[in-house]
Amino acid sequence: MAKRKRLDPTPLPGAPEIKAAPGSRVPIAQVSGDSSAAAALSEMTEAFTRARAEGRLVQALPLDAVRADHLVRDRIAVDEDALADLIASIRARGQQTPIEVVELAEGYGLISGWRRLEALRRLHAETGAEEFATVLALLRRPAEASEAYQAMVEENEIRLGLSYYERARIAVRAAEAGVYADRQAALRGLFAAASRPRRSKIGAFMTVHDALDRALRFPAAIPERLGLRLAKALEADPALGPKLRERLRRADPADAAAEAALLTRALAPAPDPKPSAGPSAPPEGAQEIRPGVFLEVTGGYLKPKLTISGPKVDNALRERLTAWLREGR
Repeated sequence: MAKRKRLDPTPLPGAPEIKAAPGSRVPIAQVSGDSSAAAALSEMTEAFTRARAEGRLVQALPLDAVRADHLVRDRIAVDEDALADLIASIRARGQQTPIEVVELAEGYGLISGWRRLEALRRLHAETGAEEFATVLALLRRPAEASEAYQAMVEENEIRLGLSYYERARIAVRAAEAGVYADRQAALRGLFAAASRPRRSKIGAFMTVHDALDRALRFPAAIPERLGLRLAKALEADPALGPKLRERLRRADPADAAAEAALLTRALAPAPDPKPSAGPSAPPEGAQEIRPGVFLEVTGGYLKPKLTISGPKVDNALRERLTAWLREGR
């Protein structure tokens, strides 16, 4: 068998002679390897760029670079107990779920994840640790502001759920900010996944928001049934709103239960007047001691109980009787 002749590379005219060192790759292999590495690096860079643009790349952002007030927040009150649980979780295991942000001219605007951002800020303020100095975030590129609001609402609905008042409030605020053409458009856009009856209830709470927003101290705690009754009453009586605002101002309820009780009492129907027994008709077992005043004695001889009643029993009589008893006559 004929021996195969080895082909050595022929240098170009004027080019220096290239000799491969013993044990090294030939130049053509080196060039091929460099080209493959460059292609792989280019492909990786392109993949990272695409992932970042599409919101699939988790980034660590400085806490101060994220503006929490970029959008009008949908949640009104902070559940300190739930936030404390989240702080404990992040302290022990770190941030498990990234927040969502949009890139601004300077820094980033928060779309969703306010509680996680707040928890990290409190942890960093408390400890000063570098592990709490940044927040993991996904960069979103909403085509319109409405998409950012939808993302915020949907994220909170899934995690903790919004109260009906908070849902109504964010719909009103989004419409006022010009994100939607009007309130109904905001209601349909923000709560597109909700059923029609559910959106109707949110719409009813818009009436409560319009009438009492700045007067209520604990609006997110208003129960669904009470809120619907309140909306119906406010629609039926335009004068009710100012009356309730004044009652809330004077009462200054200390907690959500007291505020709800005040609203419930305000909606209670007035008691039906009892039919009069006539100016001189005494209650059963009572004696008329003067015209229109009846005395009823119960409880026995040792511990008698005296009850005075009748159409002539009024505040003036009560004050005279109280003064007489105090004088000990």
